[in-house]
Amino acid sequence: MEAKNNKKTIWAWCMFDWANQSYNMVITSTIFPAYYVAVTANKKTGDVVTFFGHKFVNTVLSNFVLGLSYLVVVAILPILTSIADYKGNKRAYLQFFTWLGALSCAGLFFFKPDSSLEIPMICFGLACIGYCGGFVFYNSYLPQIATEDQLDKVSAKGFIYGYVGSLVMQILCFVVVLSPKTFGITSDDLPSRISFVMVFVWWIGFSIIPFRLLPKGQPNAGKHNYNVFTGGFKELSKVFKKVRTMPLLRRFLSSFFFYSVGVQTIMLVAAQFAAKELNMPQDTLITIILIIQVVGVIGAWLTSILSAKYGNIKTLVGLVSIWTVLCLSVYFIANTPQFFVAATIVGAVMGGVQSISRSTYSKYLPPNIPDTASFFSFYDVTEKSSIVVGLLCFASVEAWTHEMRDAALALDCFFVVGLMLMISLLFAEKKAKKAPMAPQSEMAIV
Repeated sequence: MEAKNNKKTIWAWCMFDWANQSYNMVITSTIFPAYYVAVTANKKTGDVVTFFGHKFVNTVLSNFVLGLSYLVVVAILPILTSIADYKGNKRAYLQFFTWLGALSCAGLFFFKPDSSLEIPMICFGLACIGYCGGFVFYNSYLPQIATEDQLDKVSAKGFIYGYVGSLVMQILCFVVVLSPKTFGITSDDLPSRISFVMVFVWWIGFSIIPFRLLPKGQPNAGKHNYNVFTGGFKELSKVFKKVRTMPLLRRFLSSFFFYSVGVQTIMLVAAQFAAKELNMPQDTLITIILIIQVVGVIGAWLTSILSAKYGNIKTLVGLVSIWTVLCLSVYFIANTPQFFVAATIVGAVMGGVQSISRSTYSKYLPPNIPDTASFFSFYDVTEKSSIVVGLLCFASVEAWTHEMRDAALALDCFFVVGLMLMISLLFAEKKAKKAPMAPQSEMAIV
């Protein structure tokens, strides 16, 4: 077994975030959402589009497709991660989902203004599945490559690499989209479609580093005689039983689910809101998102410092409180300057809440467990399930009221519940700390 805190291994792990966040930036946050809203706008039908013979509001359709994609991830990842632990080949799954996501982004190049939406939306959904599928195996490496005292630092480092990498990638796409004549491009839609191919090249190109340097994984099949599929379910069942015996971990996952509904959904629909509700030009939107990324790097770094000083749970209480107020403010945003202020604050707390949530979960896990992928499947299933709920809730409210602002208000209810559960966890943890027989893994946070 490779020693933990190896600088080369940690660097390779961080480079995966550097590589795959190009998808998150270009496809979910800036260029694709703006391009999609522009392409699907029609003078005759307004924002109504046709998909497999059924009519949808354009943003409702994209959110339903995203929600369905995350639902697929929720359904398959518990099986895949258990199999990966059982066979010791989680790096192979990391590679498979990366190729699936990157190739799907390349497929979006063929999404033209006069194209039907079926194939582009399928590529859009598969790109999401590839991104999310790879991330669960990426996350599962964290307790394997870092000691407990380094988890917050390494987790934050991964997010910082992701923000910086996506920032560089966004600037490259920004140049192509805003200065197409520099490259001899005269078509209005071609610059955006070229950026989708650039994501493919960036994502696969830099992923080669973790593919070569991260450990393959350790087989956990020697003491079992069941086949790989039933074995996967049995291993997952064992992990579930372990989680049920850890009251603090259960409380954390409950709070994490509710505030993730809001955090993840806001991050996915922010660009749609700016393009549709505020009629924000693509260049302005990209500029704001670039600023968010820079602020996000600083936010992730500051959060790791705050968690070291005040503890993870107290820091999370503060971050979720800020998110709760931010989500409420969306209802009142009426112009670009207001959106810019809100987006800057989002950037400051976005990376922090993701980074510290991941490291907090790692700290709650039993020490020296061999099946980290199975344990992290619970974390990722919780997160992805929250995204499904958030996107379906947001899309349903928008479809019902025809107002994205009303959908934002619905999301804020999830933040409130998540905040209350996190506060209750803070008190439960203090009480558990005073208990003389409290398990070591349950006492790691305060």
